[in-house]
Amino acid sequence: MKEYSPFFFLSFLLLMSSAGYAQKNPPSLGLRLSTPYPTLSNAITLRINAPGEKALEGIFSFGERLGVGMLYEKFISLKSPGFYWFYGVGGYVGFESKQTYFGPTGIVGLDYNFREIPLNLSLDLKPELDLAPKLSFIVYSVGLSARYVFP
Repeated sequence: MKEYSPFFFLSFLLLMSSAGYAQKNPPSLGLRLSTPYPTLSNAITLRINAPGEKALEGIFSFGERLGVGMLYEKFISLKSPGFYWFYGVGGYVGFESKQTYFGPTGIVGLDYNFREIPLNLSLDLKPELDLAPKLSFIVYSVGLSARYVFP
């Protein structure tokens, strides 16, 4: 596990440093709690919002596997202030028992931004397709994220 620590630390720092460009759309940082089966399960999540109801989400997972992933997400308003549904695609790499896991992932979910407090909540379904070390499809990856929205 020690041999992968610099990789995860540098990846997380890169995600944090890229948050500066989103001044109009502040970044948010928090925790994601999930089912234990996928690579990107329980994790630290950083969402960097972009103009046009889009975002990049970086995930640093500390579940059964250590993993890091990135998702490109699109948000659609549900005609209620702060309430959206979203979908997206991305990829991940993870490590467990001296094996490397990687592949594409998708996401679909509901998202809510509180107006009075700097809090974002989302509930999502995030299937993953392991391409290595063997082909495996994890369909039921449900997660709940709570993020602090930076001013």
